[in-house]
Amino acid sequence: MSQRLEPVSSHAPSAVIWVGFIAMCVGMFMAILDVQVVATSLPTIQQAINIDPDQMSWIQTVYLIAEVVAIPLTGLLTRVLTMRWLFVASIGLFVIASAGCAAGSNFNEVVSWRALQGFSGGTLIPAVFSAVFILFPNERQAIATTIAGVLAVLAPTVGPIIGGWLTATYSWHWLFLINIIPGIVSALIAWRSLPRQKGDSSELRHLDGLSLVMMALALTCLELGLKEAPTNGWISPYVLSLLTVSLVSGTGFASRSLQRTRPIVDLHHFRDRNFFVGSTLSFVLGIGLFGSVYLMPVFLAFIRGHNALEIGMTMLVTGITQLITAPIAVALEKRTDPRLLSAAGFAVFAIGLGMSAFQDPRSDYDAMFWPQVVRGAAIMFCLLPPTRLALGTLPPARVPDASGLFNLMRNLGGAIGIAMIDTIIYTRSELLGQALWDQLRAGDLAAATFVGAPEGTITGSPGNFTPDTIAALDPLVQTAASVQAINEAWLVAAVLTGCALLFLPLARPVAPPQ
Repeated sequence: MSQRLEPVSSHAPSAVIWVGFIAMCVGMFMAILDVQVVATSLPTIQQAINIDPDQMSWIQTVYLIAEVVAIPLTGLLTRVLTMRWLFVASIGLFVIASAGCAAGSNFNEVVSWRALQGFSGGTLIPAVFSAVFILFPNERQAIATTIAGVLAVLAPTVGPIIGGWLTATYSWHWLFLINIIPGIVSALIAWRSLPRQKGDSSELRHLDGLSLVMMALALTCLELGLKEAPTNGWISPYVLSLLTVSLVSGTGFASRSLQRTRPIVDLHHFRDRNFFVGSTLSFVLGIGLFGSVYLMPVFLAFIRGHNALEIGMTMLVTGITQLITAPIAVALEKRTDPRLLSAAGFAVFAIGLGMSAFQDPRSDYDAMFWPQVVRGAAIMFCLLPPTRLALGTLPPARVPDASGLFNLMRNLGGAIGIAMIDTIIYTRSELLGQALWDQLRAGDLAAATFVGAPEGTITGSPGNFTPDTIAALDPLVQTAASVQAINEAWLVAAVLTGCALLFLPLARPVAPPQ
């Protein structure tokens, strides 16, 4: 491997390097933010370009598919283009695709530009985390990781409020137009500030086209299968076909990659115990982080009836808490074994998820405040230490490939977590509704209070409701059943997050940076 990926300096990085790195972080922030701001305004876009409601989700799905295919290719693209030119090219394409989305007038145009946007944006996250370990010496990596981590986790938090405000104040076009100026500025700054390196064009001559196709097919079918499984059923022929193709293609890709001396993605990284543990923690964090960011808008929109702007204001608590605790996380990460910090972070994060599993149909900002504070305080401890575990002990030449896999695991965890959550909500709501009806007919006052039934409805005629009473109670029962299903989803996410603690004893000790 060429020495071009060795650290730029073993001494304190110059201000120019910091400026270039922050420009990369801004580009990454825009790419993550784009997913959230568009998600809040999909109905508006659907009406504006006059597409069928069942096609609406493809505006988001095609972005996520392209992104998840691009993430593991970051190592290869870094070797070919160098870190500097990969970022400049990626953010440049992201800006062009954003302008194309804003100018799109029909479904095919918007979806095509969204695919390019997702692919170009997909390389930005692992490229930034690679830069942490390539640009900076050991003692500066905690600060750099914190800057990247804060922006990476803050974007989903502030996304709903920004998306709702832009759509309500201006138009849906500004969901994409806001990327243009920051994207151009960050590209120019990175081009001037990041170190010049020499690319390795020989990688293209040894490119394994079949492995590339199998990897793309496996990830695409997995994403599609996870998207369709909650509504179509996990054992439906369509979903089973997608998951089977994903399994076969993924197995073929893994087998072929492990046998080649210059694979597209080096899966041998998983032989490193610390990388395996760190990637597992990243996967689990994806379930809890993406799951919580998904569940809160679902509850606030469908149960409480809030609009995107109100949802964003409520979810801002997590982001503010995260910013407050970030300096504490940096100070501890410099002095403490990352295994201990990871254990504390995932334990607290699991508690924060579990605290949301006791909501009722009237829960709102006040009930969500402290669970968000607990989760926000834990997030940086679930991100910084696992990143050091996974990437901090690897040689710089291996970091770009490893960073792509590490970040891919978080995205896959998020995709699987959301599919799991949707499955719980779709399959459990009806059963929980029937159980609530049985409790109401039995005169259960606790169930009546939870549902919000008017006083006297249950005690006046237990077990013998009139048609008018049934008609009045039915929407309340359906809403209450949905709340119970959402609570179960929170609880499952909390348990799975807590399971991350089981993997930490497998990791080797890692000395904190001096």
